[in-house]
Amino acid sequence: MRASQALYGGSIPLVRSKLATLACLVSGFVCGRQELSINQLMYKRFFCLLIILLVLSGCAKRTPIVPPPSKGIYHRVEKGQTLWRISKTYNIDIATLARVNRLPNPSMISTGQLLFVPGVAEEKKVSKTVIRPSRQGFIWPVQGKVISFYGMKSKGVISKGINILTKEGSAVKAVKDGKVSFVDEKVKGKGKVVIIDHLDGCMTLYAHNSRVLVSPGEAVKQGQVIARVGETGRADRPQLYFEIRKGRSAKNPFYYLP
Repeated sequence: MRASQALYGGSIPLVRSKLATLACLVSGFVCGRQELSINQLMYKRFFCLLIILLVLSGCAKRTPIVPPPSKGIYHRVEKGQTLWRISKTYNIDIATLARVNRLPNPSMISTGQLLFVPGVAEEKKVSKTVIRPSRQGFIWPVQGKVISFYGMKSKGVISKGINILTKEGSAVKAVKDGKVSFVDEKVKGKGKVVIIDHLDGCMTLYAHNSRVLVSPGEAVKQGQVIARVGETGRADRPQLYFEIRKGRSAKNPFYYLP
């Protein structure tokens, strides 16, 4: 098929027939009306040319533009619900949910807010997350803003703790009585790290510190300053990475912190 045929959808004979008919009409009209003025003649020619262009455009094949299908639902946030709990209910990565909804701070969602959940067909009932002081009596290791949550995926790695953004040099405190079981200043990705064994099957990890103030084997009390906040390891700004482990399993710190 020639280029012109491809352009007009293979309808060359039809086009030629219509053009011939139009040419005859025009020539007959002009020849029979010699008394027409030049302006009138130019107007008639323009009108005929416009008709020809409309015929050609009608003969060309047109491909309709179909918008890409979007699958998902909108979930309305209710009081007590968190982004982490919503992501777990719908079985979607929390980082993906935050990115799709353009949430600069995943911890800042409000009651009544609509969140788009991709890849699901129907809305589900999301239970409320009630954070209570645990039996172990944990306290927060540092005051600041949580910027990364348990279960979030970053650069292909799922976080087993939380990252708390705060000021450089802020005091990092032991969340509970225990014994320092590990100290290292060059842990890959984590920088300066402290691990405390709370002697009840539970351990806590504190990373990205600028200074470590305790030593392995040292007994510590709840609230004791064990390190200073920094940005060592892969941290790009002052923050604390905090993790809670029971046995070999990492636990969501929000289930333990008051």
